[in-house]
Amino acid sequence: MKLLKKYLLKTFSQTFFPIFFTLYTITSIVYLVKIAALTSVIEINFLELLILYSFVIPTILFYTLPIAIFISFVLTISKLSSEYELIVITSFGLNPLKLIRLIFPILILITLFLLINNLALAPKAEYLNKSFIEKKKKEAQFNIKASEYGQQFGNWFLYVNEDNKKVYKDIVLFKQENNTDTIIISKNATIKNDNSILSLNLVNGRLIKINDNLSQIDFSQMTINNEIKDSRNINTINDLILYWSDIDKNKKKSFQFTFSILIALLPILSILFIISLGYYNPRYDKNNSTTFAVILSTLYLLLTKKLSNEFGIITLYTIPFIWLICSYILYHLKIKRYY
Repeated sequence: MKLLKKYLLKTFSQTFFPIFFTLYTITSIVYLVKIAALTSVIEINFLELLILYSFVIPTILFYTLPIAIFISFVLTISKLSSEYELIVITSFGLNPLKLIRLIFPILILITLFLLINNLALAPKAEYLNKSFIEKKKKEAQFNIKASEYGQQFGNWFLYVNEDNKKVYKDIVLFKQENNTDTIIISKNATIKNDNSILSLNLVNGRLIKINDNLSQIDFSQMTINNEIKDSRNINTINDLILYWSDIDKNKKKSFQFTFSILIALLPILSILFIISLGYYNPRYDKNNSTTFAVILSTLYLLLTKKLSNEFGIITLYTIPFIWLICSYILYHLKIKRYY
C-alpha cells in the first residue's frame, strides 16, 4: 500500500504541475492586465507592480488550485487505466474504495489549505490591495500639477492654473451629482495632509450650482475634506470572525463566504467523480476523462457562483448534497457494479 501510495503521488505530481502552472500563468496574465490598467489612475513602478501582484496571488490560487487538483487526479487515475496498471492493482484485491482511501487524506489536506486561503488569506490580501491603491491615490491627489486636465480630488474634477510651491492659484473644481452641476472657482488654495484626511483649503472664491435654477455663493474661505475610506483589516482570529460576522445581512459578503467554501470543497466533494472518470477499460472504452473533467469543473464553478449569488448560505447545504448524489449515481452505474 505504501509503495502504491508513493507511486500515485509521483504520477499525480507529473500531471498536476503542468496543469497548475498553465492555469496559474493564464490567470496571472489576466490580473496583470488589470493591475496595468490602474496606471491610468495611479503611478506605479515595477516594484510596486510586483507588490500589487503579490496581493492577488491568494485570489489566483482560489480559482486555479481546486480545478487543477481535480483534473490532475482524474488524469492520474485515467493514466493508470490506459497503461493497464489499474487492472493489475484490481487483481491484487485493491478495489476502487481502497484507492479512495489512499487519496482521501491528500484531498483533506488540500481542502484545509484552500479553506484557509479562501477565507483568511484572500480577504487579508484584498485589504492590503485596497489600502495600497488608496494610498497611491492619496499621493496622486496630494501632488496636483498645474495646467493638467483630468486630475481628481475625491469626487471632484480639478484644474489648477498655477502652482507656486504648493500654493495653487486660479482653481476650478467640478462635480456632477443628482442632476446638479456644481462648480467652485477660487483664487488660491492649499492642500493639508493629516494622516488619512486630505483637506483642500480654498480662499476667495465662489460656488455655483446649476440644475433647474442657477445659484451662486461667494466665500472667503472653504475647506473640502477627502477622507480615505479604509477597509477592515484582518490581523487576528477575532478580526477574521468579525470580518465574516455580517454574512446574514450583507448579501455580497454572504456570496463571498459561500462561494469561497464551495470552491475549496471541490476536490473532496468530487472524489467519486475522480474514480468514475478515471476508471475505464482501455480495450473497450475511449479515454474521455480530460474532457469530462474540464466540463464538470467548469459546471461546478458556474453553478456554485450562480446559486451562491442568488441564495447565499443555503447553497452550502444544497450544492454539496446534489454533487455527492450525482457522483454516487455515476460511481454506482459505471464503477461499483463492475469492480
